[in-house]
Amino acid sequence: MSDTYSTGEKTAITPSTHTAPPAKFSHGVRKGNILQVAGQVGFLPAVEGQAPTPAGPTLREQTLQTFANVKAILEEGGASWDDVMMMRVYLTDTDHFAEMNAIYNAYFEEQGLKEAPAARTTVYVGLPKGLLIEIDALAVLG
Repeated sequence: MSDTYSTGEKTAITPSTHTAPPAKFSHGVRKGNILQVAGQVGFLPAVEGQAPTPAGPTLREQTLQTFANVKAILEEGGASWDDVMMMRVYLTDTDHFAEMNAIYNAYFEEQGLKEAPAARTTVYVGLPKGLLIEIDALAVLG
C-alpha cells in the first residue's frame, strides 16, 4: 500500500485505461481505507487522441465493459470486488432490469468472491445517447 493511502490523504485514482474526466471530478478517490468509484459507463479503454467509445450497442457489452472500468479503478486504488460494500446501478430502461440482473449474477459468480456480495441499489435515469448503464461503487479496505 502506498504511503499516501496510509497517511489519510485524499488521492485521485485514474487508471491508464481511463481518459481524464470531462469535468472537475475524479474517476475514483481514496482516503485512508475508503475508496469511492465515480459512476462508470461502458466506454472501451482510452486511446490517446480519440473520443471515448461505447463497448457496443447491447446491454451485455456495455455492462461487462462498465464492470471492467469499475474494476480498473478498484485495483488502481488497491481494492478488489471483495472490498466493495455498495454498488449503485443506473439503467436507462426499466425493461433491462432482468437482463442486467442475469449479467450481474453471472459476472460475480465468475469473480469468485470470498466475502459477502456488496449491497446494491438500481435506479432508472437518463444517460447520454447510446449509453444504457452506469455503475458506481464504494469500497472499504480491511
